[in-house]
Amino acid sequence: MSDTLWSNPLLESHLLPPFDRIQPQFAEPAIVELIYKCREQLRNSLENAGDNPTWEGTLAPLEEVQDRLGKAFNPVSHLNSVLSGDWRAPYEACLAKVTEYWTEVGQDPALYAVYRALAKAPEFASWPQARQQAVRHGLRDMHLGGVSLEGAARERFAAISKRLAELKSTFANNVLDATKAWTLQIEDESELAGIPQTALASAKALAESKGKTGWLLTLDGPCFFAVMTHADNRELRRKMSTAYITRASDVGPNGGEFDNANVMAEILALRAEQAHLLGMKNYAERSLASKMARDPEEVETFLWDLAKRARPAAAKEFAELQAFAAAELGIDRLQPWDTAWAAEKLKQSRYAVSEEELRPYFPYPKVLQGLFAVAEKLFGVTAEPDTSVATYHGDVHFYWLKRGGEPIAGFYLDPYARENKRGGAWMDDARVRRQTAAGLQLPVAYLVCNFSSPSKDAPALLTHYEVTTLFHEFGHGLHHMLTQVDVAAVSGINGVAWDAVELPSQFLENWCWEPEALSMISGHYTTGEPLPQTLLDKMLAARNFQSAMFTVRQLEFALFDFLLHSRPEGANAEEIQRLINDVRSQISVVPVSPENRFQHSFSHIFAGGYAAGYYSYKWAEVLSADAFSLFEEKGIFDSETGKKFLATILEQGGSRDAQDLFTDFRGRSPKIDALLRHSGIE
Repeated sequence: MSDTLWSNPLLESHLLPPFDRIQPQFAEPAIVELIYKCREQLRNSLENAGDNPTWEGTLAPLEEVQDRLGKAFNPVSHLNSVLSGDWRAPYEACLAKVTEYWTEVGQDPALYAVYRALAKAPEFASWPQARQQAVRHGLRDMHLGGVSLEGAARERFAAISKRLAELKSTFANNVLDATKAWTLQIEDESELAGIPQTALASAKALAESKGKTGWLLTLDGPCFFAVMTHADNRELRRKMSTAYITRASDVGPNGGEFDNANVMAEILALRAEQAHLLGMKNYAERSLASKMARDPEEVETFLWDLAKRARPAAAKEFAELQAFAAAELGIDRLQPWDTAWAAEKLKQSRYAVSEEELRPYFPYPKVLQGLFAVAEKLFGVTAEPDTSVATYHGDVHFYWLKRGGEPIAGFYLDPYARENKRGGAWMDDARVRRQTAAGLQLPVAYLVCNFSSPSKDAPALLTHYEVTTLFHEFGHGLHHMLTQVDVAAVSGINGVAWDAVELPSQFLENWCWEPEALSMISGHYTTGEPLPQTLLDKMLAARNFQSAMFTVRQLEFALFDFLLHSRPEGANAEEIQRLINDVRSQISVVPVSPENRFQHSFSHIFAGGYAAGYYSYKWAEVLSADAFSLFEEKGIFDSETGKKFLATILEQGGSRDAQDLFTDFRGRSPKIDALLRHSGIE
């Protein structure tokens, strides 16, 4: 072994990732070495298993070395998402090797035989629930990984898995590069009329950092949404809209440069081929094999039924918006770049409240303090910063989650947008809770958002939508961190059905709308005064403003995704476009530009884990709304209800089926009533 490997921080044992020492050149050597050790341990475990394998002799030592691999690869993957640049090439090299390894493991017939023997052993029924579930999931996942295939079919399945990992990374890179490639320099401030000062300050600071004069607009979330919602300059909105909806496509200002057309087509063809190799009709069937929903028909029925309920209300909302635009804004026919701006004007006219008016009352430090206070009241945990922990960027802070003064988990919080950082918001795991020979390994999470940065004169001021985003990601984090399961495969978010994984995140969002909680998370950034009752009343009155339009938009994406992956074969770019146009013709109520190429940047399904699973957001929203309705009955900070949610949902991880856990909490199967009520849909 070389000296480089001996001094490689990714090969050392650390409580937390040593971000002050991790460099791109360390990534590939560490992953190569750790995969070698994983393969070596797999051989030893299988040799020692014999005819009577045991958990302690076979799966436990394998979990140990695979956890070491995960603790080395996770920071590499994370740094590629939040810093990109120098991390892209090392990440992609490691991704290929890690994918190859996990495909090998998933197709190992001897390991599959071990799982089957363990499941059939007389003592299996007396095992802890988590171990039983880990074995059941192992059998299921190995089947889905092609373990039953032989010869050329197995080799082809493995080759497809490797290629799909490459393509997903390429898709994400194209979206990031296309987003970064477009900027617009504005010299005349009058062209920026209506845009909030917070956004203008950020645009001016960005221009200065690039050695430019005036203001520099980008397609990063905070800037894009500020322009589309507030800019009175219709031509500016059109330019921004066109650049955004054509990212990574064949049209628009960077048309053809980062085009994901062929990437999408190859991904879909390969997913369909893998499904066929497993004897399934389409990729949707494969996707549902590990979800709550039983079959494609159940998902489609759920989505179309919700669309049938929501679309009439959405059509009415849009008709009201169009009438308002014609009467008050001088726009006879709304265009795609008008709808968000006109909606904000209507919202202000109807409720006399806007996100910008609320923003001063949601300074990031106060919101964060309030979020932690909500978690403490609900689940008895506190969050305390630890400045001694090394992070990967000055904006990132580390916190210990404690109960009774003792750490039970930790998390890194990365709140602000910046160059070379992937857009959106997400949670990922840095460490998983598991029992080791040395003791209990505590879970650690990454929580990532893309808010506007603080200015020289003020802290970051959040919109209420951004407040709910922070609560959403912290809900995912609590699911990962509050687990009491100590088997890695089903600890925290691991092993949780994908259409139930959004339950805790969407559930926690509800507290952003409750006056008792709002008093804890809001306060004017200069005076500290609470959110005035008049503003609070207006905000609550506006809660369901255009909620049906939002619902059908989500259903449009979910149906497009599910129908796309329900095709027996793949689809080329033209067929993909036809399908999304067809779904829109049945679902959408808002105008869509002919050049709209939304699918070319639909990273959830082409680069993330939501393929044939985007419906999960609405599916889980039924669960989260129904779960929260119990708090509405008992009191939003009722300690017994909080303890019950903690014990039946958050602490259980993936150790039991999601349907059973929900039934334990609610005392019955989920109902859709609360979701419809919360959405203002009759």
